[in-house]
Amino acid sequence: MAEATSNARDWRARLITFRCMVSSQHDAVHRIFRQEPDLLARLVPETGVKFPEYSSIEPLDTDLTELRPLERRVDSFFRVRTADDEGGFLLAVESQTKPDPDKHNSWTYYLAHIYAKYRLPPILVVVCRDKKTAAWAEEPICIGRHFHTSMKVFPLVLGPNGVPPVTDPEEAAKDLALTTFSVLVNAKEPGLLAILDAVAPVVGPNVDWAEFMEAGLDEGPARDHWRKLMAVYTPNFPGFGSVMEEAWIRVHSDGEAKGKAEGKAEGKAEGKAEDILRALEVRGVEVSESVRERVMACVDLEQLGTWFDRALTVETAEELFAEA
Repeated sequence: MAEATSNARDWRARLITFRCMVSSQHDAVHRIFRQEPDLLARLVPETGVKFPEYSSIEPLDTDLTELRPLERRVDSFFRVRTADDEGGFLLAVESQTKPDPDKHNSWTYYLAHIYAKYRLPPILVVVCRDKKTAAWAEEPICIGRHFHTSMKVFPLVLGPNGVPPVTDPEEAAKDLALTTFSVLVNAKEPGLLAILDAVAPVVGPNVDWAEFMEAGLDEGPARDHWRKLMAVYTPNFPGFGSVMEEAWIRVHSDGEAKGKAEGKAEGKAEGKAEDILRALEVRGVEVSESVRERVMACVDLEQLGTWFDRALTVETAEELFAEA
């Protein structure tokens, strides 16, 4: 019992540490970029701009403060090194939750300042989670008067219009960073809970991306739903803390030890069965009532695992039960 209590404390301590680093949707998006900067090269083409061949993308200090007492910080900042000898270029990445005319002043300042400081061409990328804000952010920023434009800024916007959610399990498994980002950038869209259902079997077993997803969702129904989904994916190694451990502790905190064990097994079986049916539905495979009943009635986790693997490729739902 003492060891279990200690493990629970370890889990919670790691979760608290993680949430100190990633405390909101805003932070989660930029943590994804900093953990995998190459994701930007895969996303920028969604804005209609071809990303050049590059050798590396390196995070830079986000502090753009000058000597005078005026603090300026860009959300994320990267240097892209290209194959040629021209030094590459810079990516300044900002998150925007609503239209804000004052941001035009900040963004033009960022670009002018970093161009003067680094002597490399800067590009502004703006991440938005709703279509209204994305449409506003896409508008060119003109500096000057009606008779002459001194500066014009064209932000590249990553939002719901250009980055649809990845829901196909096979595609989601190929790029967890892109899958996680695509869900978070569409977090304001209708049908979010169904999107979470679709990606949970793929993202859930990966502790880091599951935590990014949880931190990036707004407090409320979506985050609660994700926590319930993650309760199915319990860890294989006790003491390895994550949002899944915390969710498991919360979901299974009542009752005696035997009841906990039985509830855990039943929850895993039911969750796996639902994942199988959801995978079939997302792929457009028709599921009859008899197939649904047989899958939901199964409590053999090994058998359910076999059916889930087949659910990603079968042409008909009945093929789940074919003999090897």
